[in-house]
Amino acid sequence: MVRTKFMTLAVASAAILSLGLAACTTDAFTGERKTSNTVKGAGIGAVIGAGIGALTNTSKGKETAKNAAIGAGIGAIAGGAIGIYMDNQEKKLREKLQGTGVGVSRQGDEITLVAPGNILFASNASDVNASIYPTLDSITDVLKEYDKTIVEIYGHTDSQGTDSYNLALSQRRAEAVAAYLINRGTKPQRFAINGFGESQPVADNTTEDGRARNRRVDIKLSAIEQK
Repeated sequence: MVRTKFMTLAVASAAILSLGLAACTTDAFTGERKTSNTVKGAGIGAVIGAGIGALTNTSKGKETAKNAAIGAGIGAIAGGAIGIYMDNQEKKLREKLQGTGVGVSRQGDEITLVAPGNILFASNASDVNASIYPTLDSITDVLKEYDKTIVEIYGHTDSQGTDSYNLALSQRRAEAVAAYLINRGTKPQRFAINGFGESQPVADNTTEDGRARNRRVDIKLSAIEQK
């Protein structure tokens, strides 16, 4: 069943790519091929419709994603080379994301990108703000260059609203970010996605500043290690 879900997502992504190519236009001044924001939005919606959120909701899903990535021929890294590989990836991410509002942290061989909800989404919405597209494109560039990593995307909310509403909102937001990255060319087999609602705060929900910090999407990157 899990394999079928990954295959469904891959097929959907291929269809989106075809849609994007069909709707590309050429800039008369630069000769660059471009895709309209309307087409981008349609592609993202198609990915979500294909069931991207069904990929995983537990840590077991991360291992499933690793196996799927290896099965798709993405490859893996020998244990002794992982540190340097993640060092280089971290350096590139820090360069690309400086001044964007997206935080970059490192713990061991895991890199975490923290994107505040206010720069990603309008209030109570799960559509990605167009203003953040360039930042997500920069993240995509690094993910495609350092493709031997699993991409875990976790959505979080503050404590305002009901538990069920926040859980669903956090899931939709995580899916929306994943869908954008996939639509821009990151292979879907690499993803594990989950919404945690208000269950994992990093700050005090009784203050506005704390609630703002809790409304976030975390993107965690870990290497696909050779077994």
